[in-house]
Amino acid sequence: MRDATTCDVAIIGGGIVGCMIARELSRYRLKVVLVEKEAEVGFGTTKTNSGIIHPGHHTTLDTLKGRLVVKGNQLYDTLQAELGFGFRRIGELVVARTEEEVGVLREMEELAHQKGVPVEMWDQARLRREEPNLSRELIAALFAPTAGVINPYELAFATIESAVLNGVELWVDALVTAIDPVDGGLRVTTRDGELTAHTVVNAAGVFSDRVAAMVGADTFRILPRKGEEYMLDGRLKGLVRRLVFPVPNKVSKGTLIIPTYDGTIMVGPTAIDTDDRHDVSTSPEGARQIFDLVRGLCPSISERDTISEFAGLRAASDTGDFIIGRTAVPGFYNAAGIQSPGLTAAPAIALYLIQQMGEDGLALVEKERWEPQVEHPVRFAQRSVEEQRALVEADPAHGRVVCRCELVTEAEVRAAIAHGARTVDGVKFRTRTGMGRCQGGFCTTRVMELLQEELDIPFHSLTKRGGGSWMVTPMGEEA
Repeated sequence: MRDATTCDVAIIGGGIVGCMIARELSRYRLKVVLVEKEAEVGFGTTKTNSGIIHPGHHTTLDTLKGRLVVKGNQLYDTLQAELGFGFRRIGELVVARTEEEVGVLREMEELAHQKGVPVEMWDQARLRREEPNLSRELIAALFAPTAGVINPYELAFATIESAVLNGVELWVDALVTAIDPVDGGLRVTTRDGELTAHTVVNAAGVFSDRVAAMVGADTFRILPRKGEEYMLDGRLKGLVRRLVFPVPNKVSKGTLIIPTYDGTIMVGPTAIDTDDRHDVSTSPEGARQIFDLVRGLCPSISERDTISEFAGLRAASDTGDFIIGRTAVPGFYNAAGIQSPGLTAAPAIALYLIQQMGEDGLALVEKERWEPQVEHPVRFAQRSVEEQRALVEADPAHGRVVCRCELVTEAEVRAAIAHGARTVDGVKFRTRTGMGRCQGGFCTTRVMELLQEELDIPFHSLTKRGGGSWMVTPMGEEA
């Protein structure tokens, strides 16, 4: 249990939005604490995100989503240069198979022009030439070159590392159980201790309405929406080179084809409303729905190529928009209802919210020295043979392969632990161990051994993702 502490700002929730807010606040002479209920940041919706940086022409200007998404997109090149996460602008195609759908593309084209998003219409000949594996029933597409793909969990880890480097305090395994008004602000009670903050930011994702209710700011509801995703075998790399969307509907942007940053193809998501805020299961029905729809875009894709599947919960609100800013409770701010395009908008959300906090009296005095850069991780598999040889010569641990499928070395795993990994999933999302065809069958035990060595903790206390997700059961006297 931590000692009680005081701070200027407490952020509840360590998803990408909470981490971005923490990093932006770290520019100022403030004591900031980020409180996260999971064992590591990014272990909620962030790690099950589709990983798309949207260009911004899917959302209208009469919403916060529509106003913040383009600004967020524009900030990612600088963020990538500073933080070193996986990010690539591969472009996006919204495809049409009927003249009626072409009409929708024309409407999206006009919206893009209004928002300053570069786009161009492709006819059927151009589409076949650029993406020959897509269905021949498709007759046109709207191409947006500023769309990109990202490893969202890498972004969360790098963002919080930057924030901590610049003075933010991180509490993990610290579920918030109460928030009470006190002299000088709000007292936040967690399972790991108490803190009193002048300002509290609610960035608790699918639980943000419940956090708001703790202080009587229950003016909205979160209506969780589950999305299943399916990762395909690496042999399909290059089958499709750009993000491929169907014409969107009123509920979501549809089921799509995603060439991930690392090259593998992912398909999904579904959009199923649920009352269960912990349900991240996949289902035969979801798989059938996704593959039936995706085959209409690219006939070569088959469910037989699936190597991994997962689901995440979008924090959809009953307002239909982001809920960002001040509330009727002094010192309590929301960053809630952040569903798509929340990942894209996250950097802009942080700036928008902090501006409000400054207008309300939070002292935003910039530090004389603020460090934007963090150490970029080495990706052995992405280096040339000559570079790999040099890495091995400099550190023989690069010559010991831990994950054969993704060619991850012991040096990379040790570096991930040094930079904050405390669980098997923490290593996985930092290095790609366990993400290949065998899904950890070869590397998991070695990852656990390295975690044990570096953290100096008992083997049987290691978990997959924190909490009760133990990897082994102790036997005999140790039990």
